[in-house]
Amino acid sequence: MEVLQLLISGMANGCVYGLVALGFVLIYKATEAVNFAQGDFMMLGAFVTLGLVNPEFMGLNFWVALPIVFVIMGVFGYLLDLVVLRALFGQNQVAVIILTIALGFILRFVAGLIWGHEPLSLHSPLALGDLRMGTLVLGMADVAIIIVTFLLTLFLWQFFQRTKVGLAMQAASQNQMAAYYMGIPVKRVQGFVWALAGIVAAIAGILYASKGAIDPNAGFIGIKAFAAAVIGGFGSLPGALMGGLIVGIIEPFAARYLPAGWSQIAPYALLIGVLLFRPHGLFAQVRVKKV
Repeated sequence: MEVLQLLISGMANGCVYGLVALGFVLIYKATEAVNFAQGDFMMLGAFVTLGLVNPEFMGLNFWVALPIVFVIMGVFGYLLDLVVLRALFGQNQVAVIILTIALGFILRFVAGLIWGHEPLSLHSPLALGDLRMGTLVLGMADVAIIIVTFLLTLFLWQFFQRTKVGLAMQAASQNQMAAYYMGIPVKRVQGFVWALAGIVAAIAGILYASKGAIDPNAGFIGIKAFAAAVIGGFGSLPGALMGGLIVGIIEPFAARYLPAGWSQIAPYALLIGVLLFRPHGLFAQVRVKKV
């Protein structure tokens, strides 16, 4: 029973890591840039939801606020690409990395300025209490997070396989020049990718905030999500989710069965091992190009 409880709790945390990692991979595949502010996107999405839903702020119905949050985060991601990142076109990728790191600091500062630095709890219907089955205690928020992540993954798979926008995103991520010559508006598609990454980060933030209190430093979860993306395979969308699950499951088991402090370094120890023995990631598909 204890193992099952640790497994479900780890899977719930891993789903959040996986969704943030998914944002890393989406942007990397479309633009070959690494958005180190992706964790702060998640934090911002959580705080925007909290500001719309909690009674001490606007007090909107949770389900009414959700589409508003998705629009806000989608527009934020699109405008960030349109106004800021396109100005760096042709610059070294290091410039984009430094810019996104700086953006993360700005987002944490703005969140602290608006909502304060004390932990706040989101009034979420996903926080349904605990389910007790003998000695097994399951957090219903954990179960809800796993179910929502599964449904979102299914939706994204259908989106990329069945819609013109999804197919255009795949084409642009595989070969931007070829996609451009085939009539695909690559720059607009890249903007849509940043918008989608913002929406996915908002969903991750809402799920994360449904488990407990949040503060502006919650954006540092992006570091673990980045490790998850590398472990799963930085160019693989399923790999990002699987990497998140692996990192999420390792943490509670390391905390329970290993000496104190090992749970904090276990994901990064695994990251080093993966980079040494399988540098493309555990679930990456390596394609050989013939010239």
